[in-house]
Amino acid sequence: MFHSYLFPISYAFYTFPIAAAVFTLPFLIVQYRRHGYIHKYRAILLYLLLLYLLNAVYLIVLPFPSTVHNQPPEHSYFQLIPFHFLADIGKETEFRIDQPSTYLHLLKERAFLQVAFNVALTIPFGLFLRYYFRAKWTLCLFFSLGLSLFFEVTQVTGIYGIFDYPYRLFDVDDLMTNTLGGMIGYVAADWLASLLPRIDRLDETVDLSTKRVTYTRRGIAFLIDWAILLPVGAVLAVLHLRFAYLPLVIVYFIAIPYATNGLTAGKWVVRIRVKGLGERIRLRELAVRYGLLYVIVGGVNMAYPIIAVRSTSPWVNVPYAVGLFAMDLWFAVHLIRCFFNRKRKLFYEKRSNTGHVIT
Repeated sequence: MFHSYLFPISYAFYTFPIAAAVFTLPFLIVQYRRHGYIHKYRAILLYLLLLYLLNAVYLIVLPFPSTVHNQPPEHSYFQLIPFHFLADIGKETEFRIDQPSTYLHLLKERAFLQVAFNVALTIPFGLFLRYYFRAKWTLCLFFSLGLSLFFEVTQVTGIYGIFDYPYRLFDVDDLMTNTLGGMIGYVAADWLASLLPRIDRLDETVDLSTKRVTYTRRGIAFLIDWAILLPVGAVLAVLHLRFAYLPLVIVYFIAIPYATNGLTAGKWVVRIRVKGLGERIRLRELAVRYGLLYVIVGGVNMAYPIIAVRSTSPWVNVPYAVGLFAMDLWFAVHLIRCFFNRKRKLFYEKRSNTGHVIT
């Protein structure tokens, strides 16, 4: 029986890196917006929660039938008699309530272990709800029951129609034991909280003004900004406005940040802004910063496809391509050096006397 549990657990650990990679971007954005920075302890807890949920789901749905065209179960899809597991324990085990010597046999019997597993499955869920999310007992009861109901519906629908027939039944006893496990976890969290740091006090001594703005954070802002700009640029290109790149850069990265004191949409999402020598960003600082980055470095790259298509002269295309490659290689090396050396500033930041601060 324990082997049947190890199989889905191993799959949860195999797929955890993929799930963690998908989870990371929304996790970072939420943490930046809510707390202004990433706390390692908080991050560890949330990734542990993700790993737990993967294990719980895999334990419920695996192993799959050999084919999606599986056979219908021999009996009903539903077991709706409360406490039916007591009859199963009495029928399938050697346990006798008037014979204490038979009590230890329960630890080896499938019927009892199935109930114990259903209780243990949701204990971590109750722990997380109370310790991390500070949920009240009523919410823990509601969400534990909801999680168990999700498990049961997933099973009885054949994973929402993927399989022709349910390959596990809907059991009301599972609803009760899963909910009980969540509430046990809720009670145990009170003891656990006395041994661990309090979640609501992690940020009490943190001064955001002293926190460094990481390249990861800046990279997310960059992706959001260009996720907005690229569709706009594509529409303008369809309208045959081929030289719209420069006006877009001027409006989005110079005019808007000047009006918002260093903010773009991406920077607002991750709670950072561009700051110059004064409290308010100056137009000249923005023009130098983004002129070097997006007009010179970005503009030379954006212009290359147009020149390559329109010019057939190797005396133009070859030197341009070589020069472009050299510039991009230098910029990549420069970026890597700045990434690994915190004291180094990117060239356009150094020339413009600008940097990022947390809002």
